[in-house]
Amino acid sequence: MASPLKSILATLLLLAIALPDCQAKSKPSLLGKQAIHHAIGRQANHVELPKRHKPKFRPGPWKKAHATFYEGGSGTFGGACNYKDVAGEGYGMNTVALSSVLFRNGQACGACFEIKCADSPQWCKLGQPSLIVTATDHCPPNPSLPNDNGGWCNVPREHFDIAKPVFSQLAGYKAGIIPIQYRRVPCKKQGGIRFNILGNPWFYQVIVWNVGGAGDVISVQVKGDDKLKWTQMERDWGATWKTSAILHGESLSFRVRASDERYSTSWHVTPKNWQFGQTYEGKNFK
Repeated sequence: MASPLKSILATLLLLAIALPDCQAKSKPSLLGKQAIHHAIGRQANHVELPKRHKPKFRPGPWKKAHATFYEGGSGTFGGACNYKDVAGEGYGMNTVALSSVLFRNGQACGACFEIKCADSPQWCKLGQPSLIVTATDHCPPNPSLPNDNGGWCNVPREHFDIAKPVFSQLAGYKAGIIPIQYRRVPCKKQGGIRFNILGNPWFYQVIVWNVGGAGDVISVQVKGDDKLKWTQMERDWGATWKTSAILHGESLSFRVRASDERYSTSWHVTPKNWQFGQTYEGKNFK
């Protein structure tokens, strides 16, 4: 019969052997922790977060400025933006030339504004609705005249030179210059964005017009269906964009980004055998 002391020693020996094995099974090693951490990190790096939805363009705040009117017609009111025929292109005569601080070297082309005659009961036509106009031209500064006496479009003035046929909806022509309130508003257009392709086989120009939503374009990209990958175009002047990439012989897609950072992609808007001077219709902003 074994002595009590030997039994106790045998039991303690068995516990000493079993305890490290239990700890190893119940608690992961540092190496195991690092492996789990790195595995989770690799998965997190490849998770694609949902793209933030950009809301539709909304009217901006009301601001104060002044307005005059200028002579012209359907073929001239699109001057500095290079719109060829404002009436034929859907803008009508509801157009405006902007002073330099608003025109921003052509970036404002296509932007829409709501204008109200304000604080001038002598000239404002009471009860008349506000006027919605599209920026299609530039009102150049006149440094030889004071900003408040003839140099209406001098920097830093925010000024609107409205097409004469629609100025009379706000005030009489005798007023000459009127105080106004204005704000940016969404552009409502019929049909899709239009792309008028000009140039030659070594230099291409695309006039982008009839743009809805924010209306003013800050970026245009073009892509072919074969060799041409997405290519950034440069603003030539106004609403005209240019590139020296070879576009001929490919069905063209365009991606237009507006000033509110929303973009619209128009896939294969032209056939492979498109021609210079032709206008093609793409997808508009909703």
